[in-house]
Amino acid sequence: MTDLSPDQLRHEALLLVPDATLTPEGPRDLHAVVVRDGAFLDVGPAERIVRSYPSLTPVQLPGHVLMPGFVDAHHHLTQSFGGALAFGEPSEIFRRVWVPLEGALDEESVYVAAKLAALESLRGGFTTVAEAGTRAAVDVDVVASATRDAGIRCVLGLVCNDTSDGTGEDTDPQTVLSAAEKHLARYGTDDLVHPSLAVSVPEAATTGTLAATARLAAEAGRVVQIHVNEHLVAVERSLVRHGLRPLEYLHHAGALGPQLLAAHATLLTPSEVTLLADSGAAVSYNPVASAWKGNAVAPATTFAERGIRFGLGTDGTRGDGFRLADAAEFAQRLGYGLTSGDSSCGAGWTWLDRATAGGAEAAGLGRLTGRVAAGAAADFLLVDVTGPEMQPSWDRPWELVRRGNRDQVTAVFVAGRLRLWRGWPLDWDGPGLVRRAAELAPQVVRRARITRTHPTSAAVWPQGRDGGR
Repeated sequence: MTDLSPDQLRHEALLLVPDATLTPEGPRDLHAVVVRDGAFLDVGPAERIVRSYPSLTPVQLPGHVLMPGFVDAHHHLTQSFGGALAFGEPSEIFRRVWVPLEGALDEESVYVAAKLAALESLRGGFTTVAEAGTRAAVDVDVVASATRDAGIRCVLGLVCNDTSDGTGEDTDPQTVLSAAEKHLARYGTDDLVHPSLAVSVPEAATTGTLAATARLAAEAGRVVQIHVNEHLVAVERSLVRHGLRPLEYLHHAGALGPQLLAAHATLLTPSEVTLLADSGAAVSYNPVASAWKGNAVAPATTFAERGIRFGLGTDGTRGDGFRLADAAEFAQRLGYGLTSGDSSCGAGWTWLDRATAGGAEAAGLGRLTGRVAAGAAADFLLVDVTGPEMQPSWDRPWELVRRGNRDQVTAVFVAGRLRLWRGWPLDWDGPGLVRRAAELAPQVVRRARITRTHPTSAAVWPQGRDGGR
């Protein structure tokens, strides 16, 4: 351990010397970084870095790995008040839980819910989250303010639905597209908030709107976030309505391209995998959501082999980057590796890469963040590796994936600023936010018309042993 204090890390310019640095080329011992103006000014061998910047006092970080912050490629920040309400529920809980919950939120509860989710994400080592769009009836700038105030980078989706998917009403397409253009312009120069468009599911938008949002996003260099091929019932509904599976329908509508960030993509035919590969679209692989909600598991190792861009997303399940990376490898092993005798399943480096640089690329921020390299945004973690879980060390990437956890995150930096120290913010009242969320959440849930099909564990515990039925 070290006598490191947060005061040593709160300067405009920093020269940091950890034991190891996780670079795009892999782990490097005896490397150092210079952080200035929110970015990595230089990265390289410590001896050269220290010699080249004599005006900066090196901050020694014994026992620490400096690595890129995790990127959550798929989140729903305003659903944080109802996380455990979805436990044990069958698929398509958005109709019975999430839409009613978000519909019961007011401006304060949207802000608190989003900031609570952002705090959990930061505590889990995420420096960027892709927010897939809220259906709460408030200005989306409330969510932007919450993430900005929390200090996390956010790819902020604006829902562009214009036809009912069974949870809303038809909307004038021109009104939707006008709002989309304004949203893209509104945050075009924001330091931490990056605009994105979103459609809940393909059937929630007309073909014209799907094509238009794709064009607007592509022209702006942004992404369109859409839940695609997530549940069997959604695939069947699309086949009945359009004669096409959801991904095929997006292709038919002219909405399949590099601007698409497809969430889940768990139920894909071989031809749909080819559509993804040929189109340049990206995927958010969400393994914990697959386990918790009963989805299939996206064929992520196939994505990697076919050159399909993908990152890892929580879908709001739990904000722990290390456990997400572990789940990503574990789900591939159970879903595909065991049946084919694949003992590697991508190895540790694949999942660290997809949890960081791959996620940034999928979310449209590949040139900005996700890596420790000169010119990239200084979004990074200091991870304590002195504990018994990480010693002795033989293969650091594998160890971080399989044995790392958020308790090891000493410090979280976003845009070069220290945002969290040992799990809590230094510049705002994190415990106070948690207390306020605990006050507001029961009020929101009481207002929402949530339909659950499964009893809580607490309700069935005394009876026990009947499967909770």
